[in-house]
Amino acid sequence: MFNPEMETLPREEIEKLQLQRLRKTLLYLKNSQSFLKEKYKHINPEDIKSLSDLKYIPFTTKDELREGYPFKHIAVPIERCKRMHTSSGTTGVPVINAMTEGDINQWGEIMARCLTVAGLTSEDRLQITPSFGLFNGGFGFHYGAERLGIFIIPTGAGRSLLQLKLMKELGTTAIAAIASYPARLIEVAKESGFDFRETNLRVAILGAETWSDEYRRWIEAEMGVKTYDIIGMTETGGVGLGIDCSARSGIHIWEDHYIVEIVDPETGEPLPQGQEGELVITTLTREGLPLIRYRTRDITKIISFDPCDCGRTHVRVDRIKGRCDDMLKVKGVNFYPSQVEAILLKYKALSPYYQLVIETVKGKDEMTVIVEKVKDISQEELERLKLELYAFLGFHCNIQIVPKGTIQRVPGKAVRVHDRRKKS
Repeated sequence: MFNPEMETLPREEIEKLQLQRLRKTLLYLKNSQSFLKEKYKHINPEDIKSLSDLKYIPFTTKDELREGYPFKHIAVPIERCKRMHTSSGTTGVPVINAMTEGDINQWGEIMARCLTVAGLTSEDRLQITPSFGLFNGGFGFHYGAERLGIFIIPTGAGRSLLQLKLMKELGTTAIAAIASYPARLIEVAKESGFDFRETNLRVAILGAETWSDEYRRWIEAEMGVKTYDIIGMTETGGVGLGIDCSARSGIHIWEDHYIVEIVDPETGEPLPQGQEGELVITTLTREGLPLIRYRTRDITKIISFDPCDCGRTHVRVDRIKGRCDDMLKVKGVNFYPSQVEAILLKYKALSPYYQLVIETVKGKDEMTVIVEKVKDISQEELERLKLELYAFLGFHCNIQIVPKGTIQRVPGKAVRVHDRRKKS
């Protein structure tokens, strides 16, 4: 463990520390220059007697943070900040997270914990393939690796042939990547006769996208690595919010830095342990952009507050199922693309490159699943796939098996859905 004292705190001590830091964060926000402080002007931090009182404090949403663009939502004068990162901005004005020196140190701490969970030490060589730019990923891995004394190979995004060349020649033992990128590396490796088993690679730390257990197993089999699912977002301070360990019994979230809630996405009401809903995060140690009850839009559930087999005592949540915005509704059925992916990847003839195309045909929803093949699929397998999709979805969809390379490879996150229905 990177910080054994904090990572193994007893539950009672964790909650005591959280309550102290929640009050401190609320007081800090009330006295800050952030325009969000107006939300809390009638709330006295000392009136919060227990963590259960958190539900009486209003949520913070991404739309509110967008209204603060560029710096009205930042709690300190921008002169105190050392760097910034932004959300993607693909669905509107981007959110800027301006970070103080304290924030950068906190980021390095939680990322060092995450890399240690994945088994990395100062003996490792980490190839960082997320970009070093406005997106936070590359820098987060860099800061964590620095804290551990890991040899950093900062390749950044793209140039897959060069990634493979450096991986072999520089003795890379671990890679960091967005979850869809290993599929591209595997594809390029096969085209160029590259064998991952002739390298020192043993760990892949993947995040930024939803990825299924079936896709995980496929990556591990193809690359000969152990994968770890890391989560985080720009608004809460970047990648490193949590990671799953070798026990694979949920994602550990660092509760000395964050409070986790699960709420009903529609009503906002808190949900009990084990019930799936929207992940809500309160930051406890951030200075530039402290957030209380931030609605992440990610769907998950709390698995356990009990100590894990790895010895860590912090809460474990399920792997992210998708975002509220990702949920599709076709013919009255709600589902996530990752659930379709999990079915497709049970078939060895199919690749992880797929798209769901949804259209209105004669006034009714129609969905076509386009998926690339790695080899010919038998008619028997195709019929079984159709039945399995129907059993899950409750409606028949069209399936198009297409040759390798048909679906465009795009930089960054994979585009899984094309919804061509007219928005009402």
